Amino acid sequence: MKRIMGWLLFLVIAGGALTAWLLFGATTAFDEKSRYFIVREGQTNKEAVLAILKEEKIVSGTTGLQLIGSLTTVWPKLKVGKYEVKKGQSAFEIARMLRNGKQAELRLVINKLRTKADLARLIGKQFATDSAAAMVFLSSNDSLKQLQTDTTLLFTQIIPDTYIFYWNTPLIKIMRKLKENAALFWQKNNRLAKATAKGLSPTDAYTLASIVEEETNFDSDKYKIASVYLNRLKKEMPLQACPTIKYAMQDFTITRIYEKYLLNPSPYNTYRRKGLPPGPICTPSPKTIDIILEAPITDYLFFVAKSDFSGYHHFSSSYQEHDQYAKEYQHQLDIYMANKK
Repeated sequence: MKRIMGWLLFLVIAGGALTAWLLFGATTAFDEKSRYFIVREGQTNKEAVLAILKEEKIVSGTTGLQLIGSLTTVWPKLKVGKYEVKKGQSAFEIARMLRNGKQAELRLVINKLRTKADLARLIGKQFATDSAAAMVFLSSNDSLKQLQTDTTLLFTQIIPDTYIFYWNTPLIKIMRKLKENAALFWQKNNRLAKATAKGLSPTDAYTLASIVEEETNFDSDKYKIASVYLNRLKKEMPLQACPTIKYAMQDFTITRIYEKYLLNPSPYNTYRRKGLPPGPICTPSPKTIDIILEAPITDYLFFVAKSDFSGYHHFSSSYQEHDQYAKEYQHQLDIYMANKK
């Protein structure tokens, strides 16, 4: 009798240990730091989720999840979303995550965007809204009325930054958060007052920053270029900004602005049209926006790239001096282009 009782006790202990291992032991089947999986509409059931976890090799087995699922309310509470499983997690931890609907936080990293298509692709890559649907929304003035903007000025509501969302966050919520962040940006660091002091609205400052952003990567030159454009605006001179020609042509691979390009009738052609273009030509960095607001007072009216192709520029207050530097640059560029053939 004692022997039988001993075996029964052993079996109980062994069974308990096995159950504990199935529930609380590591059940992941990958070596990376973590993996993600998506539960879509029509997949919020036990069979579909267990199949996903197995097919995508996220768990080594589903016995523990099935066991804990039978003891709790995991499966009835499944929600659509994107979830993160970390290396070494147990069936209990995964089940608790699913039961609580704790989705993975996704980072939307916005740097320089040039077109609405760029933004649509970025959103489609990260979220449930596909890029085609995003493009339809971003290209519709009727849709954008919800954000009190239009297709021309949409980018003025986007400050490059890192934003946190869930995979199934609706597009309108994403865009509203971007707009709220832009509003907060302008309320900080006395930016509104600085823009007013320069004779600019926030939209004007953003648009000018988008041009300067495309002119150079060097902050030291950005300050001077900003001063050139501000001086031209005050004197009602055409900006004659080459990046606006590339935008007008919708060809950002252009390396040399030919005379024929300057005939483009686009309102973004700042060689033909005085003043700022109708809207921004990219999403400028916060730093570049601040450079516009803090641009130094100079008498510069012209600038041209240095002939050593360093990326820096010569700045001039007279056309005669500028013309000399421009000819030097064009001569070196001709040599460079000839050697490429």
